[in-house]
This record gives sequence, structure tokens and C-alpha cells, in this order.
Amino acid sequence: MSADPTVPVTHGATALAAPSSPSRAADLRTRFAAVEQAPGAPKPDPIVVADGVTRHFGGMTAVDVDHLEVERGAITALIGPNGAGKTTLFNLLTGFDKPSTGTWTFEGRSLSGVPAAKVARSGMVRTFQLTKALSRMTVIENMRLGAAAQPGENLGRALLPGLWRSREREITEQAEELLARFKLDAKRDDFAGSLSGGQRKLLEMARALMSKPTMVMLDEPMAGVNPALTQSLLGHIQALRDDGTTVLFVEHDMHMVRHISDWVVVMAEGRIVAEGPPESVMSDQAVIDAYLGAHHDTDLGDDSLLTDDVTTALEGKP
Repeated sequence: MSADPTVPVTHGATALAAPSSPSRAADLRTRFAAVEQAPGAPKPDPIVVADGVTRHFGGMTAVDVDHLEVERGAITALIGPNGAGKTTLFNLLTGFDKPSTGTWTFEGRSLSGVPAAKVARSGMVRTFQLTKALSRMTVIENMRLGAAAQPGENLGRALLPGLWRSREREITEQAEELLARFKLDAKRDDFAGSLSGGQRKLLEMARALMSKPTMVMLDEPMAGVNPALTQSLLGHIQALRDDGTTVLFVEHDMHMVRHISDWVVVMAEGRIVAEGPPESVMSDQAVIDAYLGAHHDTDLGDDSLLTDDVTTALEGKP
């Protein structure tokens, strides 16, 4: 049964954020109601369309995706057991790795073989499972690096301050607004290396928004984040969706996936094995088999049935 979108849901000591815009969530539920719950299902308004994407490492196939569509303006979760190929697929779509075969488009434009910097400039930005903050630069300096259209980066213009000072002020104002939104304004002049793991996650997400992207891809945004900051991160992800930004994220926390996702894509052994709304996917036998092997009847969406072996499999523990 789907959770009531107007009521926060709790698990343990951590509250999971409810959608900040019930009308937006309802619109997406209506949109997805007509989508077939099957791997590679066509979407009403896809922002990303990928075909025949594979990545081989020697004799091993890490990614083998026949067809994938990501709906515009929705929060889509990409889940699967460790080694399923989720991060490799992220790397391919964002230009950090090259596919063995395949093509994909973003907003109708081909991004196949496009370098990561150009992918980011096109409006698709990402964060990493291990944060990439520049430790010896301050928080505000890290933020400024994320902005697009910086005339001071051109050597000739850099010698003429009148050509870039106005833009620098705009960038700084934008950075300060985002830091306040992410409650990092008090850390403005601290070195990024002094931040906690959760604060670095917030900084990386805030920095990604400096380029005003159309789509944000988050690789395990909750990894290493303490419960005190989990709620904040969840709220920011939902706020992105409510502002019209498309979100695609990799996550192992099934409680987060179930309560904030509009759609879930499941990978196993490099392939997409299931798609659907979270409440359906969690009870899909193909998904349960992917995590736990065959002959299990556990519903991954039912907290009361998360036994030790299920929790171990979901979290990827040895």
C-alpha cells in the first residue's frame, strides 16, 4: 500500500520526509499510472532515452541496458544489489566513462561520447558516492567553482576586471543563497575538508545546483550521512523535484526509495530487470530474486518483514 504523501513517515529514529508538494506528486502518479511496469517501458515525457548501452571490462559485462527512459521532472530511483552496474551506468551517461556500445539522448540531443564537462554544461550534472569537495578550498570557493559562464576563466578577460567582476558578484550571491538553503552558510569561510561527511554531501549537492541544471544525478546521497542530516537531504531532493528538476539517484536505503521516489528502476547483473512505482517494485518477485536469490517471498517494501538477511542484502554488508 502506498504511503500517504501528506504525512511524514518514520523508520527507527529518523523521519523520512513527505513530498513537499502533494499536487506535484499526485500529477506524477497520474502520469505514471498509464506506464507499463516493465523493463524499458516508454514514458510520457522522457528527458533521457538510452538504447543498447553496454560496458565490458575484459570478459565481464558491467552494463547491458537494452532501453531506458527517465521521465522529466520526476524522482527516479535506480536500485539493485552491489555490482549491479548502477554507478557504471551513471558514469556512462555523464561522460565519465565510455560505453562499449550504445547511444543515448538528453532532451533530444545525443550525448553519446560527449566529455563530462560538456555533459554538465548541457544541463545534466551529478554527484558522487565519495564526495569530491576540494578540501583545501573554502566552502564558498567550492561553490563558485560550480557556476557556469565565468568570464574570468578566459585569460584575456581575466586581465580586465571590469569584464568579470559583475558576474563574480552574481555568482557569489547565488552561492550564498544556496548555502543558506542548505544550512551551510555558517560554514561559508571554513575549509571544505573540515566539514562532516553529511555536510560534504550537502555541499556537493549545493555546488551541483550552481550551474542551474535541468537534471541532477545523485550517486548514493545517503551513504555515510548521519540521521541528523538525512531528513535535510531528503527534503532537498524533493524540493528539486518540486522546482521542476529531474532527479535520478542510486540508493541502497529502501525506506528512502519507497517514500520519496515517483518511479523505480531495478538493475541486476548489468541489466534492467524491473520498473514501476515503489510500492509495486518492492513486492516484485524479480526484484526480490535479484537481491536475495530465488525462492524468497519477502516484500521489500514492508518494514516489518525486513529480517536480518534482507537488511544485510539491501545494505550490501558482508
